[in-house]
Amino acid sequence: MPGSEARTGLRAVVLGASGALGAAFVDLLRADVRFAEVVALSRSSTPAFSLENEASIQACAQHVAQSGAVHWVIDATGALEMDGVGPEKRLDALNAPALMRAFEVNAIGPALLMKHFIPLLATDQPTVFATLSARVGSIEDNHKGGWYGYRAAKAARNMLLQTAAIEAHRRRPLAVFAALQPGTVRSRLSQPFVTPDDALAPELSAAHMLHLLDKLHPTGRAQFVDYRGAAIAW
Repeated sequence: MPGSEARTGLRAVVLGASGALGAAFVDLLRADVRFAEVVALSRSSTPAFSLENEASIQACAQHVAQSGAVHWVIDATGALEMDGVGPEKRLDALNAPALMRAFEVNAIGPALLMKHFIPLLATDQPTVFATLSARVGSIEDNHKGGWYGYRAAKAARNMLLQTAAIEAHRRRPLAVFAALQPGTVRSRLSQPFVTPDDALAPELSAAHMLHLLDKLHPTGRAQFVDYRGAAIAW
């Protein structure tokens, strides 16, 4: 967000603030002198929200709106393993309940966050709405297959953000919309699939992504980028 370095008094909201990356975003934003307020929302905050409960999302948005417009919203929600079930490796492992659960947490819930929090963004100032995606959500970059539900849900999340960005641009031409690939981060999400030595510290990944968000320009569309700033094919 070019020129934002000189701005102060900004308000930010981090959704999914109890997770590894969400907590890192909160700490880094609160240490940034530009931000006068950083609201951390999660299942355990007050108020709290659940991705499966739109009423709770709406209540959190209304709570934030009472203090005025927002300049940054970062959605750090999502899950790879749910209800004790990890990603499917083969087509014959698919089942409807697991697929619906993957979409509920990684696409539908985040879409409802867009519905209720994008309208809180200031209309006449530079703003940011970022959501955590994944490289496996890229249709073009899919070379290994597998992980059906997670891949499809993240691809849907990307499409939902792109569509919301196009609509929101009409009233918020200075807004940046980004689908972020955080890299493989040390967290509960990645623990079953990668060793700690092969993963990024959450603080490092979040710092890279915040630096990247500061550099992105509004385009009227969403941008799909990794934590290093490289564009990812949709």
